[in-house]
Amino acid sequence: MATKPNHVYTINFTVKAGDGTVMDSTDGNEPFSYIAGTSSVLPKLEEEVGNMLISTKKSLILAPEDAYGAYVDEAVQVAKPENFPADADLKPGMEFIATGPEGEQMPFHILKVEDEGVTIDFNHPLAGETLTFDVELLDVRPATEEEMSHGHVHGAGGHQH
Repeated sequence: MATKPNHVYTINFTVKAGDGTVMDSTDGNEPFSYIAGTSSVLPKLEEEVGNMLISTKKSLILAPEDAYGAYVDEAVQVAKPENFPADADLKPGMEFIATGPEGEQMPFHILKVEDEGVTIDFNHPLAGETLTFDVELLDVRPATEEEMSHGHVHGAGGHQH
């Protein structure tokens, strides 16, 4: 069975970093639903889930190039503290979004705060990590016209209006 674009896939999952640390999970929460073909999940994960049968489980190991890419040292920069909101109490781990030269949004997080500068990282927090996904496919159904026009799932496991 191949991934069906414009279908809603509902899964339970746990994702772990290379050292076994749980990074995210639906355990104890609602299942996660996404529309295939809308870049809502990692392409390799979408492909693998698309080949599963409902009610089956699978463990997937994604190398960095199939997950959030290699860690790029050049994506770490030092910004002036005055480039941040005056009332911001800057701390490592805080996340912000910069606007690039073409108007694109560029998320980053703070690594270090010092008087002479704030070290920021434009890498995804999981860049360079080999990730293990434990996935259970719960359901597959056609996306509604409204879901397709909004670009996200409505109802249980998706977006509520």
